[in-house]
Amino acid sequence: MSSEIYFSNNYRDLCERSGTGAGFQFEFSCSRCYDTWRSPFEPYAGERAATWLGKGVDMAWSLLGRAGGGLTSAADGLAGAGWGPARDKAFERAIGNAQGHFNRCARCTHYVCGRCWNAAQGLCLNCAPDTAAEAMAAQQRGLNDMASQRAYAVGQQAGQGYDPTTPRQLVCPQCRTETRGAAFCSGCGYHLAQSTACASCSAVVPDGAAFCPGCGTRR
Repeated sequence: MSSEIYFSNNYRDLCERSGTGAGFQFEFSCSRCYDTWRSPFEPYAGERAATWLGKGVDMAWSLLGRAGGGLTSAADGLAGAGWGPARDKAFERAIGNAQGHFNRCARCTHYVCGRCWNAAQGLCLNCAPDTAAEAMAAQQRGLNDMASQRAYAVGQQAGQGYDPTTPRQLVCPQCRTETRGAAFCSGCGYHLAQSTACASCSAVVPDGAAFCPGCGTRR
C-alpha cells in the first residue's frame, strides 16, 4: 500500500476492535503545524454481528440452563479473523479522503494542510516560505538587531564610569544574601568588600588571615 508510506509518521489509529462501538477511524496531522483531521467513523460490522450473536447465544442457552461459551468464542474468532483485512481497507479509504485535505510537497514529500501550503509554488511553506511574511520577518530582525547594537553602545558608554578594580562581594559573608555587587548588604546591612589594613604596616590583610602577609604581625 504505497499511499500508507506518506502517512507513516503523521497519523494516529483511533480504531476500536471490540464492543458495540467497534469501528475504524484515523487521525491525520499536518507535518508543519500539526493540526489534525479525522476520517469519518466506519463501524466494524463483523464485530457488531459477533457481539449481538454472542448475546443471542448466551440468552438462548441461559433459558435452557446451559453454557454456550463455545459458540460465543467461535463468533468472536470469526470477528477477530476479519478485523485485519477490514482495517487495512478502511485505512486505504481514510488515506484517500485525507489526501483531499492535505497537500504533498514535491520537495520534502511531507503532507501539509491548506494553511501551510504555497499554492503558487506547489510546495509547503517550509520549502517555499511566503515572500511577504519573510520580508516582514526580516524587517523585524533588522529592527531588533539595530536596537540591540544601539543598546550595546549605550551600555559601553555607561561602562566607562564602572571601576572594575573596586572590590566587590556578590554574596554577603554574614547572611548569605545576594548583593549584586552593592557596597552594603540589603539583608543585614553589612559593609561589603572591606579591606582590613594591618595596624603595623598598613598592608591589606585578607579575610580569615591570622597573620599580616606584609609584616607577619598577628591579627
